[in-house]
Amino acid sequence: MAGKFELYEDKSGGFRFRLKAGNGEIIATSSESYTTKAGALNGIESIKTNAAGANVDDQTS
Repeated sequence: MAGKFELYEDKSGGFRFRLKAGNGEIIATSSESYTTKAGALNGIESIKTNAAGANVDDQTS
């Protein structure tokens, strides 16, 4: 089963999203509360566009 983004309203009335793996495990969440649903959807689209070719920047060394 493929992963999915879940869009939800937080306690303050803002919009957030989380990315769930196919097994239902949350693997990423939005770091901010968006004031509009459209803003949250734009955040999701940005991740879809930019993450596909993203490199790993290991800053532990």
